[in-house]
Amino acid sequence: MSSIKIAFSKFNLRDSFGAWWENATKKQRIAFRVLLIGFFYALPFLDNPILGTPETNFQSVLFYPLAVYVAMAVGLNIVVGKSGILDLGYVAFFAIGAYTHAILGTFYGVSLWFNIILGAAFAMIAGVILGLPALRLRGDYLAIITLGFGEIVRIVALNLEITGGAAGIAGIPAPPNIFNVTFDVLDPKPHYWLMLTFIMLVVWMYIRLGKRRPGRAWEAIREDEDVAEFMGVETTKYKLWAFILGGAIGGGAGAIYSSQVASILPDYFTLNVSILVLACVVFGGMGNIWGVVAGAILLEYLPEKLRFLSETRILFFGLLMVVMMNIRPDGLFPRKKREKVYDKVTGQEISR
Repeated sequence: MSSIKIAFSKFNLRDSFGAWWENATKKQRIAFRVLLIGFFYALPFLDNPILGTPETNFQSVLFYPLAVYVAMAVGLNIVVGKSGILDLGYVAFFAIGAYTHAILGTFYGVSLWFNIILGAAFAMIAGVILGLPALRLRGDYLAIITLGFGEIVRIVALNLEITGGAAGIAGIPAPPNIFNVTFDVLDPKPHYWLMLTFIMLVVWMYIRLGKRRPGRAWEAIREDEDVAEFMGVETTKYKLWAFILGGAIGGGAGAIYSSQVASILPDYFTLNVSILVLACVVFGGMGNIWGVVAGAILLEYLPEKLRFLSETRILFFGLLMVVMMNIRPDGLFPRKKREKVYDKVTGQEISR
């Protein structure tokens, strides 16, 4: 076992790909991006014995759970991976977005295109409400508050009349047609493409923020909050922004999700969802956006691929997580730790 662990620890696909990317020309990078994006958009048409899920509809699996959990994992990664804040109630933001479209779309006829923005906005407000009092605490105490927040949202949805109580809301409208694409409950492909587009926009935003002051502030807070505050980083401000932006992503994903399933219940938004999203982030590699995406895809795809094993598949699922966390405790593709090194001759900065 120790030899296997050493072999896996030395295997670093991230650095190998990073070295190729650094040496690639602009045309090669553009071609790689186009091919990768094209592959994911073409996935619904690639249902075959190798990629397909034998017991469930492959196209449905691509939307839920794959695309939905990837979107939530990317959002939670801002809070957990970038800022180092343990959030056990992330499902609350997802629920807020889902109920936003369910209520406004079903009862007031508001289009999904507006409800995605409104769902994200309401989730951002919830992030402020949660963050202002909660961020005074750290560690386990903060995690308990976020867990309670997730349960509060679910219980409120369970008891309010406008949310349908325990019966939930049915007949949630699909998005209006766009570019001759018809959104239908029986055809998950358009919803998958919509969620994929949403994920790409979120990843683009994440990468842009990571290279700017907010990204650097989040990383400083994650490494050592006290030192970051001593060095002039406004820790409360940036931690609050992490909650707000992470919540906005969850809210937008929730709105798209409810438009596809057409019916939601409070039982869809339990603590188990938050734990599974957190597992995707940890399994993939906290702080590395591509690792988080890969972790979410693997953890949501494998149980569907192995569904023919019935309940036994959960045993394989748990065994995979235990083994991988022992072999690669930092995740499949952990974030790259950079340090500044200066050349003794030239005095120029060298990153490594």
